[in-house]
Parts: sequence; structure tokens; C-alpha cells
Amino acid sequence: MHIFRPATCRALLLAAALVFAQPAAAEETLTPAPTATPVRSVPAVDLSRYLGKWYEIASFPLFFQRVCRGDTRAEYALRDDGDISVLNRCRTADGFAQVSGRAWAVEGAGNAQLKVQFFWPFRANYWVIGLDPDYRWAVVGNPNRRYLWILSRTPVLPAELLSAALQSAAEQGYDLEQLRYTVQGIGDATEPATAQPAIPAN
Repeated sequence: MHIFRPATCRALLLAAALVFAQPAAAEETLTPAPTATPVRSVPAVDLSRYLGKWYEIASFPLFFQRVCRGDTRAEYALRDDGDISVLNRCRTADGFAQVSGRAWAVEGAGNAQLKVQFFWPFRANYWVIGLDPDYRWAVVGNPNRRYLWILSRTPVLPAELLSAALQSAAEQGYDLEQLRYTVQGIGDATEPATAQPAIPAN
């Protein structure tokens, strides 16, 4: 049975706001180092194809995710007001923790740059910096290279697709040594829990 612990969810939400998001007024202060080539998002994202469930294959470890043991995933859906609903969920020692929020596209970025907000006034940059032509994987980061997620439509990404995803991040200057791979399938009785094998991006 899935157990939702309010205290755990509140802690996860608060930590997410403090670590991942930043106030609107502070956003412009978080920029790439002067010597680094600026991060680029992909030219365009078809939101109708991007919406739905994504499994976290790997990410830069974040403080607020320390309670997560695996089965980390995100679901995006179109809201009635045209924005996007965001639901992030992971398995913890006690069951599941989840946080929900909303996202909206940055004008002129082809839907490849979003702002994500879990509660006002905090919001964060969500840039799609790599994307499979068939939307089998996506690489999400932010302009200061502090955050990175490798996402997949399936719990395990085939080696050749993972290699392409990692390469797209490496080409943008993200330090792949920071990546930690996510265990998927902890709560699935029919499938063994599996950590995605790491593939160096050369």
C-alpha cells in the first residue's frame, strides 16, 4: 500500500523551494561562469509530445532528494489555463513523497525553456537542453549548470540512447562526474529493481 507521510511531503516541498528554486528577483544573478559557453536549450519542444510520465534515469544529487530511495518520476499535464501541471514523486523509506506545482513556457523559446513554481514567489528555470527526435529521452538543466536530469519514457534507457543523452549534456559543459543513477522498480513486484548502468560520454 502506498503511504503518504504529510511531514515528509512538507519537508520535501520546503527543501525543494530552498535548494532548487529561487525568487524571481534573484534569477538573473545565477549565470554561467564568464569563461563558460552559455547553456542553450533545444530549438523547440512539442508540448503535446512532451507531456506525460518521465522516469528519472540520473541526476545531479540535490539536498531535498536525500529522502528518495528510487522510483523517481515526473508527470506533466496540460492545465485548463494553458499552463502545465507538474507532479514529482519518489519512493522513500516510508512509502512515497511527492510535490506538485505548475510550469509555463518562456516567451520566444519554442517551449524549450520553462519556469517551474511549487509555491509563490519561488520559481526555477527548467530548460530542455537535449531531446531525442522521438521523445524517448530528454535532458533537463538550468543555465548555471547546477542541476541536471536525464529523463526517459521507460525505467531503463537502452545504452545507445543513454549515450546520446549524456553526450548532449557533456557538449553543454555539464560535469557528468556529478551524475548519480536512479534505481527504478523498487516497488514493482514483477520487475527487479534496476539502476541504469553508467555510460561515459566521449
